[in-house]
Amino acid sequence: MKHINLIDKAFLLKTTHLFGNLDLDLLLIISDKMEMVSHKKGSYIFRKGHDATKMYLVTEGTIEILNFNGEQLALVNVGDFFGDESIFNERPRAYDAKCKTDVTVLNLSRSHLLSIISECPSVAIQLLEVYTRPINFRTR
Repeated sequence: MKHINLIDKAFLLKTTHLFGNLDLDLLLIISDKMEMVSHKKGSYIFRKGHDATKMYLVTEGTIEILNFNGEQLALVNVGDFFGDESIFNERPRAYDAKCKTDVTVLNLSRSHLLSIISECPSVAIQLLEVYTRPINFRTR
């Protein structure tokens, strides 16, 4: 797993729909709370029914989102977030997230995300804007 420094994490967040409109100072705070983790091809980041405690940003590789029958619903690529919908409603994961390739993700825990939202409500607005975009694997 390659190391990514705080500033590089912040600039990576700046390229995403979710955090792209935030100031660099806030991005640095968010970046500091994110953990980088690598996963091997074929492994699962989480399975349907698991507790939802983190959201993920793909920094390297591709992840398959699979339904309960193992059918592919979507591919999640570099720069995409996933797993965020379950951490707000505190329901178990509704799908599997399987690594199609070797993958590196930055994850953000529910407690850190809620702390960030309380400090900067504009993050919550950004999340709402992402959820209002039509047709993605969450609605299939």
